[in-house]
Amino acid sequence: MDTLLAVLALCNVLALLTVFAPRSFPDNTLPWFVFGFALLTTELAWFWLPLQAVIVLFCVAGGALDSTLGWIALIVLLLSWPGLLHNLRLGLRSGSTVEEALTEALGAGYRSRIPATAAARLRGAVGFRDWCRPFRMARPDVEVIRNIAYANGGIRQRLDIYRPQVIPPQGCPVVLQIHGGGWIIGNKEEQALPLMYQLAASGWICVAANYRLSPSVGFPTHLHDCKAALAWIRTHGREYGMDPSFVAVTGGSAGGHLCALMGLTANRDELQPGHEGVDTSVQACVPFYGVYDMLNRSGARPETRNFFAFLGDRVLHASPEEDRERWELASPVSQVHADAPPFMVLHGSCDSLAPVADARLFVQRLREVAREPVAYVEFTGAEHAFEIMHSPRAEHAVDGVQRFIEWVRATRA
Repeated sequence: MDTLLAVLALCNVLALLTVFAPRSFPDNTLPWFVFGFALLTTELAWFWLPLQAVIVLFCVAGGALDSTLGWIALIVLLLSWPGLLHNLRLGLRSGSTVEEALTEALGAGYRSRIPATAAARLRGAVGFRDWCRPFRMARPDVEVIRNIAYANGGIRQRLDIYRPQVIPPQGCPVVLQIHGGGWIIGNKEEQALPLMYQLAASGWICVAANYRLSPSVGFPTHLHDCKAALAWIRTHGREYGMDPSFVAVTGGSAGGHLCALMGLTANRDELQPGHEGVDTSVQACVPFYGVYDMLNRSGARPETRNFFAFLGDRVLHASPEEDRERWELASPVSQVHADAPPFMVLHGSCDSLAPVADARLFVQRLREVAREPVAYVEFTGAEHAFEIMHSPRAEHAVDGVQRFIEWVRATRA
């Protein structure tokens, strides 16, 4: 029992280090190790803390305190619990972070611009019942249609549709969701489910698209597929109840990277082969914890040899020296321009896989040149992939995204 208690204490210490230790990006696998501990301590702190208390009582009853190791482990655990409570508090208070960011970008009275019918569908407050079942996603008021082909390239060129049971005659506005996974893994059924189900229940239609993965294909094929999915929405969306005149795009991690590029490379025929002339503009862009610069201009990565090798060998299929133009095209920070659509960028301050410094640099560049608003939400203490499950922070992020795209829709009508 004392060994179990010691293992639990060690896990707790490692997990809390992922939140309170300053972030660095060594050029090795350490960031993945850090990320592996972090979500349990941040988004699931409310569950992990009482579970630990039960385990401790079980171990103590089994004689864990009969040894010095058991006492040391217990003391370490008790000292770590305030850290878990701190993480829970950060998540519960993240709603104010979202609201401050939206107010700064859109104006203090931005909510008054949202029509009454749409405002009535906004959630008034986030409560325990909204996040007490982290992995329960399906809702009876949302219909899911799976595996529709948007192109003829096989099983990776399929999409799923999440839509309300009742669709108005004019159709529903659309959100295109792009999954992450480092451009080499990932699936449309796995990510952004809290966001898509909430939006679909509120009168939106969400389209989650797969795309071909590296290393079998190299960039910009991933972007070509995302644009093909958007072209499908524009040409076939009305058959499924969509209003393709308003399409917002979102995604996390590699999906956040592709989401940003979708917003910044609209209607470039060379990036939408087979769909030249189809409108691939989006009306709003909402990237989560994306990768915005392939060339490390923020300096967030002190060493880049392995990072560049991964991108060059598996994703871009060329080194920066061999094809600088492709690396610049793959960097959203290099594609910023004045006609960018409204952006809402969300990132965690403790992201182990996508440096928050890159997000800050991207937002700075956008705000310098873009005519449309740029909202930036930086969640203190949040890790990568913080919204893939229900949690206080994820629910506040979902509500903020809904308010943002409803505002954009209202002001662009």
